[in-house]
Amino acid sequence: MPTRFLSALIVIGASVALLILSWPQFFGLQNTWIIAHAVSLRGLMLVGAAALVVVLLLIMLFRPLRALAGLLVAALLVFGVANLAIVASRGIGPDAAVPAAAETGSPAEEAGTAQRVTVLSWNTLGDAPGAEEIAKLALEQDADILTLPETTEKTGVAIAEAMRVSGRPMWVHTVAFDLVSKARSTTLLISPELGDYEVTSAAGSGPPGNTNVLPTVVAAPTDGKGPTVIAVHAVSPIQFEMSNWRSDLDWLATQCTGDDIIMAGDFNATIDHMAGRAPVDSAVLGDCRDAALSAGSAAVGTWPASAPKLLGSPIDHVLTTPNWQVDSMSVIGSRDASGSDHRPIVATLSLAP
Repeated sequence: MPTRFLSALIVIGASVALLILSWPQFFGLQNTWIIAHAVSLRGLMLVGAAALVVVLLLIMLFRPLRALAGLLVAALLVFGVANLAIVASRGIGPDAAVPAAAETGSPAEEAGTAQRVTVLSWNTLGDAPGAEEIAKLALEQDADILTLPETTEKTGVAIAEAMRVSGRPMWVHTVAFDLVSKARSTTLLISPELGDYEVTSAAGSGPPGNTNVLPTVVAAPTDGKGPTVIAVHAVSPIQFEMSNWRSDLDWLATQCTGDDIIMAGDFNATIDHMAGRAPVDSAVLGDCRDAALSAGSAAVGTWPASAPKLLGSPIDHVLTTPNWQVDSMSVIGSRDASGSDHRPIVATLSLAP
């Protein structure tokens, strides 16, 4: 009897733990330490579950543990199916392709009013790929907007100069919390074809003017025509930054509230972590939708670049208000050896009819 009772407790405890890891937002635990890290790596959890199933199948060879091991295998199989369904529903879309020649050119049909915009975002790990490589990628993708966390103003200017030589001039906007750590700089490049922009986010850290530890750039059109563009860098949810991380996501939700917003960058959060920060089910953060979710590539890992895509964490995003529709959204895998620990992402958006 005591053995059966202990076995029942083990099975119940394991089942509850697996349920929490499958859908922590149901319990309001998606922003808690350890659980937040685990749920960001659903692909790795699936590999771990498969390995445990193999171990338990071997344990089932021992008669006294056969029943317990069998029940745990059943629980792990349900966990695996549930997570496979979540991953499949979010999508594992293909790599980005170079835009076709017919699709390139000016995004503006009227002065200052963008009808079609391509957004490239890349956390560069402190300028690691270099200005030339970043500019090359931006030109390949015919980017109109670049959001570059961990990129200094100096590198941003060099990128703009390289793009200008190739006929794609860009305005450079940088917010730096200090000049010592490159990680505490975020740079935003915007094509002049979208109009003139000014930075409206505060130069100092912390709400209500900015994210807490790493800078976010909020840029608004000076004539009021066109989207507000936000280059995001939220702090990582390490043990001693959990409060700042949650605060960053809350602040970003308030920034993504309005009629015409494009927000992109390193959120250090998956869409699981954003749960509870949108007033309607179709949004993921504030009023904004996730471009990758719309395009079927929201399960593709953007960090770390050294890990296979389906084992990584999709923490880099392009978010938009509903007036923008997603024509394409991809995670770029061709720059994994560039020096950054993040993969670039690219989305092409057009104004909804």
